[in-house]
Amino acid sequence: MNMQNYAEFLRNATPVQQPDQTYVPNLGVSLINAKAETAIADLLTSGRRRVSFMNAHCFNIMQENRNYAAAVHTADRLLPDGFGVALAAKMQGKELQENLNGTDLIPQLMEEAARAGKSVYLFGGKPGTATAAAKTLTQALPNLKIAGTRDGYAQAINEAAVINDINASGADIVLVALGVPMQELWLHRNAIDLEANLTIGVGAAFDFLAGNVRRAPQWVRQMRSEWIWRLAMEPRRMAKRYLVGNATFLARSVKRTVRQLKPAAVANRALDVCVSSAAAILLAPVFIATAIAVKLDSPGPVFFRQTRIGRDGKPFEMIKFRSMGVDAEARRAALLKNSDRDGICFKSKADPRITRVGRFIRRASIDELPQIFNVLRGQMAIVGPRPALPSEVAAYPKRAMGRLAVKPGITGVWQVSGRADIGFEQMVEMDLSYADTRNVLLDMIVIALTFRAVISGRGAH
Repeated sequence: MNMQNYAEFLRNATPVQQPDQTYVPNLGVSLINAKAETAIADLLTSGRRRVSFMNAHCFNIMQENRNYAAAVHTADRLLPDGFGVALAAKMQGKELQENLNGTDLIPQLMEEAARAGKSVYLFGGKPGTATAAAKTLTQALPNLKIAGTRDGYAQAINEAAVINDINASGADIVLVALGVPMQELWLHRNAIDLEANLTIGVGAAFDFLAGNVRRAPQWVRQMRSEWIWRLAMEPRRMAKRYLVGNATFLARSVKRTVRQLKPAAVANRALDVCVSSAAAILLAPVFIATAIAVKLDSPGPVFFRQTRIGRDGKPFEMIKFRSMGVDAEARRAALLKNSDRDGICFKSKADPRITRVGRFIRRASIDELPQIFNVLRGQMAIVGPRPALPSEVAAYPKRAMGRLAVKPGITGVWQVSGRADIGFEQMVEMDLSYADTRNVLLDMIVIALTFRAVISGRGAH
């Protein structure tokens, strides 16, 4: 193909969906943030890819081994592996779409490789393990081309011979199972000399495929507790890695997250956690009584869950006590013209969707109490702008988007100033002013004024 034809081919080629690479500051790396099918499609596209799976153990080793850290930072793709990594990302407000661990992803990758007619070379493991893993794969995927196998012991001593054998096999994909950090260091040294487009360090994947290690039952995996199963199966080998290692990893992630926060942000979050935790305990009788009343008053669930827009435009599921009939959302559009508030956000004192109990709990602001659990999850704050609906945010003028600079709150400046009696534009100005001046003292003042607003009931409906 000459250069002119090649350029034409590139222009007409259908682009493959690129997975997001999300930078996680407290981990210091960018991780693929995608569903498994998107990640696999990316790995199998043309072009060279050196790939590593990253779990808590890997990040711990990075702290001790500079060469391994260099290998990780120069890899083309890093895949998030395990609940600990997802939790560390969540500390930074990053939501990872899927746990892309090697034990689950490699069989899926091999299935797509077989469908695409690609060949794979298995290198690593104890003598016989790579061969047994290859047999398992070909039994499940008869069309998968096994280019070759080689163990990670005597057959791995001569690196030049390994590279020559892999290249001579014509493999498209090379799976390297030498364990962390040896497999990443090996690939860091040698991937440039390998002709295969895709090279991956796969850890214990061969042992699982070969049947040397038994996987946890599906229900354990769904609970993200496979590490407990592995610990039970191999307590002596895994105790330090899981019990000490996981705790060390999470402690370091928390420490780095706190360092990156401004002192005011740390203080505000501490206030949120303290107030919401205390409220959850002290108001437990109110929660129980309200739940019973809502259930007896009208058919339907006790809680009402609705998608709202949080900080930086991120959607989340807000929870309230249900104060309306179960068909409230379906009837909302027909009632918009009866709003008591000027502007975008709908409020109506005579809203026919409100139940008898609903009218009381809204008047007393009890319906909002379950949002303390949104606060504990970090989705909301005690004090902040009212959490808006996606349809409302879509209709925001440019200036109103500034409301999304801080977490939405259970209470806020507009709530203590008259709630539904405040127009939309005035509410926006109040929220923007709060976002610019937020501090612990201001939050404490708003919380104190909230009690007065609840008692007076002004603007509550």
